[in-house]
Amino acid sequence: MSFRSIVRDVRDGLGSLSRRSFEVRLPGHHRGKSHSSVHELHDQSLVIQSSRWASLPPELLRDVIKRLEASESAWPARKHVVACAAVCRTWREMCKEIVKGPEFSGKITFPVSLKQPGPRDGSIQCFIKRDKSNLTYHLYLCLSPALLVENGKFLLSAKRTRRTTCTEYVISMDADNISRSNSTYIGKLRSNFLGTKFIIYDTQPPYNNGQLSPPGRSRRFYSKKVSPKVPTGSYNIAQVIYELNVLGTRGPRRMQCTMHSIPAAALEPGGTVPGQPELLPRALEDSFRSISFSKSIDNSTEFSSSRFSDIIGSRDEEEGKERPLVLRNKAPRWHEQLQCWCLNFRGRVTVASVKNFQLIAATQPAAGAPTPSQPAPSDHDKIILQFGKVGKDMFTMDYRYPLSAFQAFAICLSSFDTKLACE
Repeated sequence: MSFRSIVRDVRDGLGSLSRRSFEVRLPGHHRGKSHSSVHELHDQSLVIQSSRWASLPPELLRDVIKRLEASESAWPARKHVVACAAVCRTWREMCKEIVKGPEFSGKITFPVSLKQPGPRDGSIQCFIKRDKSNLTYHLYLCLSPALLVENGKFLLSAKRTRRTTCTEYVISMDADNISRSNSTYIGKLRSNFLGTKFIIYDTQPPYNNGQLSPPGRSRRFYSKKVSPKVPTGSYNIAQVIYELNVLGTRGPRRMQCTMHSIPAAALEPGGTVPGQPELLPRALEDSFRSISFSKSIDNSTEFSSSRFSDIIGSRDEEEGKERPLVLRNKAPRWHEQLQCWCLNFRGRVTVASVKNFQLIAATQPAAGAPTPSQPAPSDHDKIILQFGKVGKDMFTMDYRYPLSAFQAFAICLSSFDTKLACE
């Protein structure tokens, strides 16, 4: 029996479970809405857990999922792995144990992977489509090595909103309904008036309990499903600053990213990114419950806003806090023959643009830092994020550890914004 036939049987089983659960719910149609809905969920869970797939021997189940995980290495075939995780609780727990995150597997499988660090030994190649008419941006996972492609696995979307004193980019897991009131909202990017300073907000708190926006200026939007297990809000996790460069007198753009949610020690040998979403039980349950990236994460969303003067300060200079990871753009070189500034994107960028950039770790003196006679760790010299133009309204985005897809996408969105004092 092949694995594809097993997956088909699982899907057929899910269909029969839905029909059987519908038959169970019929007798309770005379009950009240809230009372009957509780019985519906209870009856459906009993039917699912008593199915033949839930009682599969653990040894056989482990072998089936391991082989499926190894054989379905890329999308769209990986939807079978997600389908297995949605069969029942037993299958979901087994998938969580076997299917590794992007840091170790280099694969994006579940929605929770969007907030987990990228691979250490390579990069995840994505592309961004810009729609100027709707002021929207869509992030896709590359399914082929070609640069100009129309097909890809949808990951994230963003919508730009211009306000009086700032610009906001709302980031969502829904391709169409991009709104803070939607349960698929996962964060935002906000700039100042000049477009020189950006703050990245996340709905989930970082490992060091990042600063939450002042409650006096917050507004709460409730989704249809509320989960009190994981606090949600608007947490400052990163800051992007572009150096003042009026009329381009100082050459190309210069940018610096301070990742408050990632310690600088994450790039050291044996370093890790603490506080990953996989450590949050509710986030895991929601991610495995979602079959596709277009499904929502079941939690409430709290949006709040604040001024840059309330956030930017000496938060990282306090005693007892780890030094955050600082990224800077790699300086381009002047090409005498072409008479322009150039960067080596290794074929991933084909159109010259002021928006193109490569980010590497900034060298900062710290306790135990290597001296000039000692070579720095190789991770400090690697390109962590690169972004560039390949066609009209088409851009590539390649990221790696320790950034996540959400963080990389938000940083790239800052490059799209108009910068009155940097060009």
